[in-house]
Amino acid sequence: MTALPPAPNGGAPDDSLSARWRALITRLSQPLAALRHRLGLRWLRRGSWELTALLNAADPHAPGPLRRLWLIRLAEWLRSPPRLAEPASNSFGDGRSSTSEPPSPGTPWPVRRLRHLLNVLERHPEHAAAVRGVLHSVLRESDLTALLADFGFAPRAAFTSELGERLRLALLPGTPDTDDLGQLFQLIFKGRGDALWLAAIDAGTLRRLAVLLHDDGLSADWRRALTDAIQMLASQVRAVGLSATLRQRMDPALLAGRPFHRLAQAATHLADSADAANADAADAASLPVQVQALRVLLQDCRRTADTVHQHLEAYGISVDLVFQVEQLRERTERVDALLDHLGSLDAAQELQWLLVRLADGVQNRRGLGPLFAHHYSMLARKVAERSAETGEHYITRSRAEWFDMLRRACGGGLVIAGTTFGKFALGAIAFSAFWAGFWAGVNYAASFVLIQLMHWTVATKQPAMTAPAMAARLHGSQLDALDDGAVEGFVDEVAHLIRSQFAGIVGNLAVVAPVVLAVQAAAWWLAGAPLLSAAEARHTLEKLTLLGPTAAYAAFTGVLLFASSLIAGWVENWFVYHRLDSAIAWNPGIVRLLGAPRAQRWSTWWRGNISGLAANVSLGLLLGLVPTLAAFFGLPVEVRHVTLSAGQIAAALGTLGAQVLHEPAFWWSLAAIPFIGALNLAVSFWLAFRVALRSRGIQLRERDRIGAAIRARLRCAPGSFLRPPPA
Repeated sequence: MTALPPAPNGGAPDDSLSARWRALITRLSQPLAALRHRLGLRWLRRGSWELTALLNAADPHAPGPLRRLWLIRLAEWLRSPPRLAEPASNSFGDGRSSTSEPPSPGTPWPVRRLRHLLNVLERHPEHAAAVRGVLHSVLRESDLTALLADFGFAPRAAFTSELGERLRLALLPGTPDTDDLGQLFQLIFKGRGDALWLAAIDAGTLRRLAVLLHDDGLSADWRRALTDAIQMLASQVRAVGLSATLRQRMDPALLAGRPFHRLAQAATHLADSADAANADAADAASLPVQVQALRVLLQDCRRTADTVHQHLEAYGISVDLVFQVEQLRERTERVDALLDHLGSLDAAQELQWLLVRLADGVQNRRGLGPLFAHHYSMLARKVAERSAETGEHYITRSRAEWFDMLRRACGGGLVIAGTTFGKFALGAIAFSAFWAGFWAGVNYAASFVLIQLMHWTVATKQPAMTAPAMAARLHGSQLDALDDGAVEGFVDEVAHLIRSQFAGIVGNLAVVAPVVLAVQAAAWWLAGAPLLSAAEARHTLEKLTLLGPTAAYAAFTGVLLFASSLIAGWVENWFVYHRLDSAIAWNPGIVRLLGAPRAQRWSTWWRGNISGLAANVSLGLLLGLVPTLAAFFGLPVEVRHVTLSAGQIAAALGTLGAQVLHEPAFWWSLAAIPFIGALNLAVSFWLAFRVALRSRGIQLRERDRIGAAIRARLRCAPGSFLRPPPA
């Protein structure tokens, strides 16, 4: 093979070859990038009009839908990106030519085009008159109050109705054949960056635009629409604030001031003052007084509505309730914005910010993600807080509590031993797929409920409950600047938690395996055969081996453990929201049936145990039914629970005898137990901890510092994570 000649600069031949390849790739990539950019711009500009055709099409006497469609075309022209190296092909240009005001480099493109449009209209009065006529005619024919008072809010105070409305906006096209200015506004300002470029309009451009569009009659209509919208919004806030669901959850001391009762009356006085000020300049002095009085009432209404969150422990929460509170707050903020515009000396500036808010609301109203994230955060927080209360019982902080946890875990292991044989017995019955999963779930659920009634514990149920309790420790801390005491305190809680989990697992496994072996030995002695066949035992070892998908199944089981904790919190919240504990205690029919003392005891018992019952029943059914339902869709999903898996391995050992100890299959299955336990605990804890943090609005920015503190504790005192603290 002929050797490559040396490079001219003395470098290696390979370096020269790679340099030539890089130069070739660079030469090819530049035209490809330009072509890709042109194609992208052409896609963005598809269907857009040239400025000449757009101005020639402005006709104040055209039918209403055409005039509204012209406004939509104008907004599309403002948003459309520039073309590359394209000379002006029309008499006005499209914003690519120089203007009287050279834009700054950071000026958004729609603002540049708006300035260019104003330059053209100032030089051509006939086109300015046509554009002004189109805008004024559309505004006069439209319902201005619909934009100011109704746009951005749900037609009914219910989460489901708002969800349906957003789906309609996302899936169905809108029409410009409407006199609802709110609907037309959504068609005009539908771009994602419309709020940004509206906010970037400078004061000079804003004044030129105001001069172009000024009309005395339209200004009077606009001020009347402002006061009408304020009255409508005040009436809606009053109706929501005085509804039974919110009123019983507000602070009675703040309600005593009757802020919601006086709100509508104050809005009426404001409208009367505005009308008087328009008719006679001498009466204009009373308008600021009425504006300030209404602002004070709005603050009182918001402060009273905020107390709803403080009374959720006694009355519970629902998605519709959260939605109503947020809609009330947003309506009061809209009234504040309208008051800013009504009492401002610079009406153009306030109108600009009002349009910015409305344009930003277009995007928020179209998205389903913000709706769910915003209105489910409070419900998630309440679910997490209820789990946190339960989770405190699973964290041991003293030697006596640690041994009590160990004792209760041993009791849980005893019950799980029976669950193991129940699982094998159900497997021997030829059920159909669904009923096999259902009765397996009933077996699990009954065992977990028995453990709860005996005040014992299962280790894998702890993390999903303890994670919200850990997040509660962080709530209220300045996480951007955690002091050393806060970090050490959180590390102490981590040590308490891991030590508690370790006690739970040790107690479960220390009992379940010997009990299962003892039952198998008793079966050999009494019946001459084990309770589990040899084929079933070998299938169990093959199924639980670490060499298979056991780790993935264990992680999936952690997800089910977390889901059961959410179900438990939701059921408890539902129980409290519908006042079922009070119904059990005081309902005449129940009192007549049980007697007053027993009804009171039942009420207290159900209030204290509803969360645990929901968690145990839901977890059992999830473990039994989810694999069956997944198999229906062709998904190979199974569950791997550490205590149940340990019991199954012990049952297989009791059937196959001591000779199985010489087989690798047994040891690979036994090696899977620590991984199953770790994944059950870690996945459920991690998911619950993240939900608890997000529901509280906590963003942990010092993860590295906390991680370093935990590693330092592991180096200096590793035993503190496993053994109980000294007495």
